[in-house]
Amino acid sequence: MAISVAMLWLLGTVVLTTLASAVTPPEGSKNRHYDFVIKKTNYTRLCHEKTVLTVNGQFPGPTIYARKGDIVVVNVINQGNKNITIHWHGVDQPRNPWSDGPEYITQCPIQPSANFTYTVILSEEEGTLWWHAHSDFDRTTVHGAIVIHPKKGTTFPFKKPHKEIPVILCEWWNADVNRLLQEAKRTGGEVNISDANTINGQPGDLFPCSKNGTFKLHVESGKTYLLRIINAALANELFFGIAGHRLTVVGTDARYTKALTVDYIMISPGQTVDALLEADRAANGSSNCRYYMAARTFASNTGIDFNNSTATAIVEYTDAPRATRAGTPDFPNLPAVNDTGAATTYTEQLRSLASKDHPADVPAHVDEHMLITIAVNVLPCTGNMTCDGPLSSRFAASLNNVSFQTPSVDVLDAYYGSVRGVYEPDFPDKPPFFFNFTDDNVPTERWFTKRGTKVKVLEYGAVVEVVFQDTAILGAETHPMHLHGFAFYVVGRGFGNFDKHKDPATYNLIDPPYQNTVSVPKAGWAAVRFRATNPGVWFMHCHFDRHQVWGMDTVFIVKDGKTPEAKMMRRPAGMPRC
Repeated sequence: MAISVAMLWLLGTVVLTTLASAVTPPEGSKNRHYDFVIKKTNYTRLCHEKTVLTVNGQFPGPTIYARKGDIVVVNVINQGNKNITIHWHGVDQPRNPWSDGPEYITQCPIQPSANFTYTVILSEEEGTLWWHAHSDFDRTTVHGAIVIHPKKGTTFPFKKPHKEIPVILCEWWNADVNRLLQEAKRTGGEVNISDANTINGQPGDLFPCSKNGTFKLHVESGKTYLLRIINAALANELFFGIAGHRLTVVGTDARYTKALTVDYIMISPGQTVDALLEADRAANGSSNCRYYMAARTFASNTGIDFNNSTATAIVEYTDAPRATRAGTPDFPNLPAVNDTGAATTYTEQLRSLASKDHPADVPAHVDEHMLITIAVNVLPCTGNMTCDGPLSSRFAASLNNVSFQTPSVDVLDAYYGSVRGVYEPDFPDKPPFFFNFTDDNVPTERWFTKRGTKVKVLEYGAVVEVVFQDTAILGAETHPMHLHGFAFYVVGRGFGNFDKHKDPATYNLIDPPYQNTVSVPKAGWAAVRFRATNPGVWFMHCHFDRHQVWGMDTVFIVKDGKTPEAKMMRRPAGMPRC
């Protein structure tokens, strides 16, 4: 029998135990508790002071520390001036979509003066993840790192570092970014680009009024440092490197990789990279003791406006003579802003560790094949308006030509309570029409899309292969596609149109990287596989935030399995009301 969302809320308030107390951590693990107070705080960047939303007054926000298998309980208290939610990016949340966080997908937002307690269930994740707001553009300043150490009695599959340092890459707008978002929604046009990239909240001393705040990493010769690198940017993929030093990548998205030593990395929004830095300047014959670490935009589509800036921080050797510590830092040789070849070279080298303690378990048989086209589109203007998008229309985006329309009631509550009319369970497995997806001369009639709240329903245990296909509609570009509730094996990638008869022969089914966010190549494709063994409602979307707002999203609903351990948890008490 269908029940109303109001009845669901009443039922939730009378549950006798909270989800946090109902979940028992695995043996050797424990519950960890944090309070997150959302509040307005003044910050000055680029000679400009403004009020931003923060957690506990910090920008970036506090780091959560845990061990593999722990349960982290976070009480979010909204003392801000707007609705908000928090997402625990890359945490699978087994059987627990209730605490996943995307607004109107798995919960209604936390209203001002209200609070909500999230239960963050860690399972197989080990390494670096992050948390961020999942409402409007709030994650510009509401974000922070999640550091997941090995279980007690185990250790890293590499040399233990002397120190671990979160390095959060992001962007800064002088303007109020949510006002920019609302203006773009009103006019149907683009969202203004940011004024600077940042490293740990600072643009670096190449920008005005920024020298004193520039982040500094102090190191000692001969020691090893683990950099926990996070791309929290809303719009920019980034090249990152350190002058005079190479980085050894040992993990991505909280899954270990085979050691990969590189001069630079390319990291997409949503992704994390664990990289070892050897403080070995003397071994490299350098007489300097100060080096820039830098993050430069990788713009796969230079036909649109982008932030062509480089954020910097300084690596400084503290055991060098004091007289040498005032010199100008050396600058890294990063790839050009539009160097697709450099981005591809790095990404194609990533491999899962695939060891005895950290095996790769790549599905060989597939039950559900999906080909999903990714596009930036247009929608007609409503009423008598003239919009600021192409053809005087409104910018939109789509997956398989469906531009996701966010409902006013969250999808999870509608599914749990059999509420009709909130979503349609018929997201298509393939695009509605086929053409040369990567041809720069796409006919104008292909620019238009249609709105809908369509979801894909999966049987518990099904093995799913999704091939993401970029299109050249309004310009080909890379897309960081993120799936909530799962990590997936990135089994293949390439340029041009995916060929189902030839391209699967090129798949890596031995040790592909295991990620939660994949960078789909410009004018190309990426194939991922996962097992649908996490019952619940899970969002999938582009992690360029304007694309998400425009509709480059869908939802997977994974049905319950037969055993108690294969069923979604009950709705907890105190879920926010819409």
